[in-house]
Amino acid sequence: MSVGGPRIALNTGHEIPQLGIGTYLIPREDTERLVAEALEIGYRHIDGAASYGNEREIGRAIAASGIPREEIFVTTKLWNDRHAGDEPRRAFEESLGRLGLEYVDLYLIHWPVPSEDRYVHAWHRLEAIRDEGLARSIGVSNFLVEHLERLARESDTVPAVDQIELHPAFQQAELVARARARGTAIEAWSPLGRGRYPVLEEEPIVRAAAAHGRTPAQVALRWQLQRGHVIFPKTARPERLRENHAILDFELTADEEAAITALDRDGRVGRHPNTVGVSIP
Repeated sequence: MSVGGPRIALNTGHEIPQLGIGTYLIPREDTERLVAEALEIGYRHIDGAASYGNEREIGRAIAASGIPREEIFVTTKLWNDRHAGDEPRRAFEESLGRLGLEYVDLYLIHWPVPSEDRYVHAWHRLEAIRDEGLARSIGVSNFLVEHLERLARESDTVPAVDQIELHPAFQQAELVARARARGTAIEAWSPLGRGRYPVLEEEPIVRAAAAHGRTPAQVALRWQLQRGHVIFPKTARPERLRENHAILDFELTADEEAAITALDRDGRVGRHPNTVGVSIP
């Protein structure tokens, strides 16, 4: 297995590590330490965003790691109030400056914000950023079928990824199937449901954890990998970083995977994409 764990080929010809670390709601003062520890453990995928307020700290950890830049996959995102005019380009340059990098591996539109009706314009600006080699791949986050279909009508570029809420109780099967049919990979945010429902107490997950000598969280995350999703669970605890990384050395049986998949029940825990506006939630 390559450093950083299994990888998925994107429609751009680049590869993305399936397991990364998320930096949402990680305090700025903890971010550099967290990313440095993750890189030391073996993570090679960092998911960030302008709205998280910690890009500068992510960049410092990468610079101090001594790991060749090409070995680390870095994602950041365009926030909702920067879709108009030349704002996407300016926002990207600001993110790149804070990160201290010459390019990012993946740049995403964070939310579609259909109430503003500017995500197609923003997407064309991302295409130009990609064409200059400043973002090796471009994609979207929280886009529903209707948003992806509009991009398909008004652009020749298929998003490399769609980063969506996805966990055992909320699997968005139709969206996943239709995105993949067009060559868009799926990234799962909130892979454990943000603790807002008892995913770690679900009987199929508890049973599989006992069978493999693992924690329920490890089983739920392993299920994501075996479904072909990219994940980046968030934690500020070094021991949890190691626990999450240890999902790479076991495998659920087909029956265990199917039993967890059967837990789907439209249990969204985050906001509906069509209700998110320009302010930071």
